[in-house]
This record gives sequence, C-alpha cells and structure tokens, in this order.
Amino acid sequence: MGAPVVHFEIGCQNHQSTVAFYRDLFGWGMESHGPTMSMANTGSTVGIQGHLSSLGHPPHQYVTVYVQVDDLEASLAKAGKLGGKTIVPPQEVPGMGHFAWFQDPEGNCIGLWKPMGAC
Repeated sequence: MGAPVVHFEIGCQNHQSTVAFYRDLFGWGMESHGPTMSMANTGSTVGIQGHLSSLGHPPHQYVTVYVQVDDLEASLAKAGKLGGKTIVPPQEVPGMGHFAWFQDPEGNCIGLWKPMGAC
C-alpha cells in the first residue's frame, strides 16, 4: 500500500478566529464538528483535506500530517526502535478509523492513520 500522507491538522487556541482566517485566506469550506473542531474542505481534488482543532490544552499551535499505515501498533513500535516515541497511543475516531501520534528524534510530531475497514 505504501504510506501516503492523507490528512493535515492545524492546531489553534482560538478556534473561531482561526477558522475564519483560513476560510477567508484560502476560501476553504469549513464544516463544524462542535466548538473545537472543523473539517476543512480545500475545494480541490489536488492535495489532501484536513481539519482545524482546538485541543483545550497545550500544544495550541501546531501543524501535523497524517500518514496512512496498515498497523498503528507496529508503526509506533518501529518508530520507537528508530529513536522516536509515542505521544498519543491509538485512539478511535468513531465511524472513521483510528489515529496515533509519535515524535521523531528531532521532536516533530507526526500522525498515523488507519481508516475503518482497512487491512
């Protein structure tokens, strides 16, 4: 399958003003999923889609990408053997799939994604 980058996430502290900024700057459609998360529709079939999120705790300002993998646990274990560390263990996104975050040896946070029904 490879390991494609399939999603981006932009973190923020003030959700409403950040959503307005990206909507007005790029013309992105924003679909609210509660007061702290909005899906961003870039309006293009080129590139990937993403979302904006206000976690309610640090870190507030971050940007991360999600790489789709077949096995979250195995990918986290391999990252650990290569000098990385798990930041967020596998979590379910109801009806969509599972994600996890790891930190590479330089401190960059990368997301892993496995959609529901994927091998």
